[in-house]
Amino acid sequence: MSASILSSARTGFRIDPSRGERSARVSSEWFSRPDDERYLSLSDLHAATLARADRATARTVESRAIRVEASRDNVERLTLTVPGQHEPIAPTHWSFGQMCSLVSAPSSYLRDLPAPLAAINLQHGLLSHRAELVKTLETEDGRVELRAVTGPDYGRIWDHELVGAVRKIAGDGTGDTNWKVPGVIDWATMTHNPYVDITKETTTLYASDRDVFLFLVDDTHPIEAGRLPNGDPDLYFRGFYAWNSEVGSKSLGIASFYLRGVCQNRMLWGVENFEQITIRHSKFAASRFVHQATPALRNFATAS
Repeated sequence: MSASILSSARTGFRIDPSRGERSARVSSEWFSRPDDERYLSLSDLHAATLARADRATARTVESRAIRVEASRDNVERLTLTVPGQHEPIAPTHWSFGQMCSLVSAPSSYLRDLPAPLAAINLQHGLLSHRAELVKTLETEDGRVELRAVTGPDYGRIWDHELVGAVRKIAGDGTGDTNWKVPGVIDWATMTHNPYVDITKETTTLYASDRDVFLFLVDDTHPIEAGRLPNGDPDLYFRGFYAWNSEVGSKSLGIASFYLRGVCQNRMLWGVENFEQITIRHSKFAASRFVHQATPALRNFATAS
């Protein structure tokens, strides 16, 4: 890195965001996440997702052995009795939809029915379910909650496993390593300032009860991609984002790329060399995560 580039590090790096492409992927996450899904460090994100997994129990049961009960006249208040679990289980909005899908019942229709009728229809579907076996994921936190219902061969990769793999190369994601929550473009000076406080407004570390998503950059070590028409260096940075859902709402994926800047609403500017790995939660998903996704992330993170 040249002396002129080094000297500009604390005031921002001059960039040309018109080069490359724009990506709204991270921005869409930024717009949609409420405050309770935003985390200020990878350690906080990891602790939250690990605690959730520690309270969870996964089991494979015969679908016909599940009993559906309607204790109140509200379809969202249905409870289930599952073999091996003595307490009644309350399905979440997500797991109720999954269960309906597994037995080919329209969830939107059942939600509009009186609870006793919805329970009868769902029970019939479970009794006649051709696959016979289902895998449940239950979490106990004051009450027992059914977080997911999937097929028996569902290959779960826990959200905390993805966050833990990222922590090995990014630490806390706050600047203790090269990899951090990104800074922001100053449009007045056309510079990317990497030194921005991490707040609920600026963070790019997210987790809900259905998924996890994180975006990090190495924006204090620009790479000279070439020269601009005026002779200035054309600078870009390395970046990646990763996502997962341990309850089956989406696959696991890691996308790596180079970018020239990130604006306040987390739109990515000047993106080039985009590459992506996606792993479906099939039977051998955990093995693919260990042998394919994790090394790819590590290799990109340590490349010069």
